[in-house]
Amino acid sequence: MIPHQAPPSRATDDAVSGAYAVDISRGQRLGRASSEWFARPDDERYLSLSELYSAVRGRAERARTRVLETQALRVEAGRDHPERLSLILPKSDERIAPTHWSFSQLCGLVGAPAGYLRGLPAPLAGVNLQHGLLDHRAELIKTLEMDDGRVELRAVTGPDYGRIWDHELVEAVMRIAGNGTGDTRWKVPGVLDWSIMTHNPFVEVTKDTTTLYASDRDVFLFLVDDAHPIEAGRLPNGEPDLYFRGFYCWNSEVGSKTLGIATFYLRAVCMNRNIWGAEGFQELSIRHSKFAARRFAAQAAPALETFATSSSRDFVTGIAAARAAVVARKDEERETFLRKRGFSKTDTGKIIATVLSEEGHPPESIFDFVQGITAVAREKPHQDARLELEAKAGRLLASVG
Repeated sequence: MIPHQAPPSRATDDAVSGAYAVDISRGQRLGRASSEWFARPDDERYLSLSELYSAVRGRAERARTRVLETQALRVEAGRDHPERLSLILPKSDERIAPTHWSFSQLCGLVGAPAGYLRGLPAPLAGVNLQHGLLDHRAELIKTLEMDDGRVELRAVTGPDYGRIWDHELVEAVMRIAGNGTGDTRWKVPGVLDWSIMTHNPFVEVTKDTTTLYASDRDVFLFLVDDAHPIEAGRLPNGEPDLYFRGFYCWNSEVGSKTLGIATFYLRAVCMNRNIWGAEGFQELSIRHSKFAARRFAAQAAPALETFATSSSRDFVTGIAAARAAVVARKDEERETFLRKRGFSKTDTGKIIATVLSEEGHPPESIFDFVQGITAVAREKPHQDARLELEAKAGRLLASVG
């Protein structure tokens, strides 16, 4: 197991012993983790970071990479399986079977339509792909191969592809999260109880509840610090408005995705892993370009560790400042405030009405307006419109300081 250092405890948010009440009508709903949860079969779900790390590190140890001239590659239908294509590498008779993903990459590099070639008999598809390789002007490709008793081509990229291995990301997370099951503050999320609107941090990690995933193409991890909620003001009924920290990160060593890390504060996670009541969302992504590994070491890993170990004081102070920043006291001022910031007449009316309904008073502070904007955004059926509103809410909140 990778050594790790647990983040220091903070006196501002002691650990809870059970579930606590949350108000998820505030903030954004983030669906990325839920989409992953719905899409992953059981064999892509892991119950701890050490189990996940062992799997992705093991396949990296069985892998090899090399840069080859495309014109020296041969494509043929398999001898034992004529319905399958194989790549024959230069200066050897070694046959490598492409995966579904690497076949698409290879077709993309030479400008061949992968979907069309998949519908052809293997010998005919091989002739077309061979022609593309011979006519390939870039001349060089980088392969990622793995030997599991049968050599498999996992990825085909340009020669300057800057690979960040999946296990490198998992290792960086383990430095702050240990096993991801509660041996440090960071863990697989608990579950929201819709019937009484409480978030319970203490839920067994199973195939149904885990948020640690890996396939032959990528990894995705979602962890939270939900046993240490942070009070950031009060709700209209006088109860504390509780948040906790969370992050998710992803990578693809075969090139199907960038590397990325998203950090945020949230109020709850439901059973299908939707993130509710999110605030302060920030995202960093790194393309697998020539210097990607250097950028990961210099930017992504330190950013994750900083977020994991930092005080929540700035977040709480920012929320307090937004609550105190009164910008409108009359209906005319409220409408003017929103219209000047690019909101339509219809959305302006909805935002004001939503705050009045949910908070019991018309919007006055920056915080009031942000809550109204994000609530209206949640009702937008089209993602582009929803993201546009959420971005405006984020900029408005960030303007206080």
